[in-house]
Amino acid sequence: MGLKNQEIIQIAQSVFDDEVKELLQIGQNLGDEFCHAAELLNFVKGKVVVVGVGKSAHIANKLVATFNSTGTPSQFLHATEAIHGDLGLLGQDDVVICISKSGNSQEIKDLAPILKRNSSALIAMTGNLQSDLVKHADVVLNTTVSREACPNNLAPTSSTTAQLVMGDALAVVLMKMKNFTSQDFAKYHPGGALGKRLLWSVSDVMDSFQRPLVNPNSTIYEVIDSLTSGRNGITVVLDGEKVQGVITDGDLRRMLQKHQDYSGLLAKDILSSNPKIIYKDEKAVDAFHKLRDYNIGQLVVVDRDEKYFGILDLHALIKHGIEA
Repeated sequence: MGLKNQEIIQIAQSVFDDEVKELLQIGQNLGDEFCHAAELLNFVKGKVVVVGVGKSAHIANKLVATFNSTGTPSQFLHATEAIHGDLGLLGQDDVVICISKSGNSQEIKDLAPILKRNSSALIAMTGNLQSDLVKHADVVLNTTVSREACPNNLAPTSSTTAQLVMGDALAVVLMKMKNFTSQDFAKYHPGGALGKRLLWSVSDVMDSFQRPLVNPNSTIYEVIDSLTSGRNGITVVLDGEKVQGVITDGDLRRMLQKHQDYSGLLAKDILSSNPKIIYKDEKAVDAFHKLRDYNIGQLVVVDRDEKYFGILDLHALIKHGIEA
């Protein structure tokens, strides 16, 4: 059956309209039961176990991932596998969320009384308030929809979206109850962009083996050798363990323009004093800001005793995804 573009768009828009309509209705009907569920999850002594079967199992898995990433330890339990041995992961201090549109599938009927008996509380998320699941539940989250967005009113569409959003609502409320901040979020996502920006330090991203240096009395030939041995186009002039200045490729070119005979020049004669530095335990994103603000390509890295640690290059930050 061929469809014109406009017909395709109209069908898609009707799905959005139908599902949003169902979500708004469910959201308006939230009440004390939702608050009770949130309190149970917030004060759970064990973990949150989310149970589902069929399409609801996929929603359960997503909810577990959201809970775990926002500070609520959770685990998925497939209803079918539960009655064949996996029930052993459930503890008496755990709170169970059992997701089922009908609440009356055979797996759920068999499992509901066991979930109730083996946990501290059973939260039912269902669209059937007369189901076996509801009979055993301590709290019921009503995800009833008037019809599915499917034209045949069969394929789980509006109902699974309702489950998904109900789970998201619980997760967001729990974040507020736990005062879960962006810094906390970053701890659970250390490899993501936010985690890198909030958690990674200068020493985490720099190449500590790239540590070019000369002393104030190094000859110009030693300076050139130090510059060419590294890959950052800069070397640091150390007076003992303290940074006296830096010499860059640019400093070297300017020296060659000024002096016909440079054989007697020393590092201290051409260094640039007061270079831009950053402490190795500062945030990598702060280093990015400093490089951008000063429009430079490298920073000298030191420890809190002002001892030279190495060179941080802009390209190292970009490689690790550290950008403003």
